[in-house]
Amino acid sequence: MSVQPHDRYILHIASRSQWEHAQNQDEYRVETLESDGFIHCSRVQQVVPVADAWFGARRDLVLVLIDSSRLLAPLKYEGGTHEGATTELYPHLYGPLNREAVVDVYDFLPDEHGRFALPPEVIKRDER
Repeated sequence: MSVQPHDRYILHIASRSQWEHAQNQDEYRVETLESDGFIHCSRVQQVVPVADAWFGARRDLVLVLIDSSRLLAPLKYEGGTHEGATTELYPHLYGPLNREAVVDVYDFLPDEHGRFALPPEVIKRDER
């Protein structure tokens, strides 16, 4: 049996318009909660490769920093499969994101080459 990771902070990539719309709600819901059954999140070290692979050079993104100890919905670390091999474990939130768990939100913009970088504030918080 493998040990499940537990990260104090996890991250969620959202479109700015989606996130702004959620500001008038008590909780954040995204279409993957209905289609996949969970909200996709990343560990701190996973978020840049995920953004580079799935979001291209999009300039309309925010990075939501979540304190996992404040979540009300279940958080599970699960892997997928790619070409028959199991991938690393990613945090999946099985329910809406409660606003009390959100620590901060950062603009998440790519550089001139379309590549993303972790905001320095996230790195500092993760090192604590």
